[in-house]
Amino acid sequence: MSTVTYGPYSPVLKAGEYIFTSGQVGVTDPNTGKDIEGVEAQTKQCFNNVKNVLASVGASLSDVVKVTVFLKEAGDFTNMNETYKNYFPEKKPARSTVVTSLVDPRMLIEIECIAYCPSG
Repeated sequence: MSTVTYGPYSPVLKAGEYIFTSGQVGVTDPNTGKDIEGVEAQTKQCFNNVKNVLASVGASLSDVVKVTVFLKEAGDFTNMNETYKNYFPEKKPARSTVVTSLVDPRMLIEIECIAYCPSG
């Protein structure tokens, strides 16, 4: 699992049957170390990171019940949304989208999720 960490926190935490991911960003390609530009490409990398952290605790995107998307620019909503919809083609989780400043000037998007994964 390769994710960018910006502070003292866990990328994913399981609490009973719920799984909480910290905000995942897509500013750097984990294979090349190069910056990723454009909201579509950063959205894809965010979801690759989300999938990796969920898999680390035995879950997947199909377990996601809530997504929060943080966008740097409101104008990126349509392009983000076009990429986003590919990750939830059938069961669509609840979602909030917030336009805000992000901690790294290269960040265009950050995504966090809540998943429900009952045992058994």
